Order: sequence, then C-alpha cells, then structure tokens
Amino acid sequence: MINLDDLKYDNGLIQAIAQDSITKEVLMCAFMNREALEKTIETGIAHYWSRSRQSLWKKGESSGHTQKIVEIRIDCDMDAILMLVEQAGGACHTGFRSCFFRTIDGKEVGEKVFDPEDVY
Repeated sequence: MINLDDLKYDNGLIQAIAQDSITKEVLMCAFMNREALEKTIETGIAHYWSRSRQSLWKKGESSGHTQKIVEIRIDCDMDAILMLVEQAGGACHTGFRSCFFRTIDGKEVGEKVFDPEDVY
C-alpha cells in the first residue's frame, strides 16, 4: 500500500475524483484530508473534507446516496486521488447523477435522478 504520508497534500487537502466503476462517468470531485482518506479506506465508503463546514463528511450521510469504493488510484504526481465507485442514487446535491451535468454554454446534459427538497 502507498504510504499516505507520501501523498502531496495542499494545505492538508488532496483532490479526490469519484468515477462510476462501470460506466466511467465522472460523478464529482471534492477534497479529502488524511482522515477522510483513512476513513474511506477503512470503511469502503467515500468520505470527504468539507471546506465550507470545515468538517469530515461521509458521502450519503444525509441523502443515502453513498459511494461504495471499488478501487482507489493515485496519480503519477501523487497529488490527486481517483476513486472508482458504485454510486447509489445521485452524486450531486442538486439532484443530478453527476455534478458535471451542464456544458460551458449552460445547457443541461445530465440526468436528474432525485429532488433535493425530498432528500435534504
């Protein structure tokens, strides 16, 4: 296993990308601190660091839309994490399957899979 101390954290955080393990759709990106990464490895469920709340959060703790880890990869520079996941429900808090649901022109191209008002 890669030594977590060898990862290149920026101000204690590292970029984490969640990708559907089957379709390869990029679902979201967020940040992890070492504790979030350790919890993710320990539990097999994605955990992140919320910069706005300054706290650890388990993906799906409110919505039930968890990310089960299939595999974790580290990039060549050791400054980013790619997690291949099994996504339950939508990854985006706005109700879309992926956080990448619109084009640069503002056109919605993603699939809305839940109503956030019903979940949060």
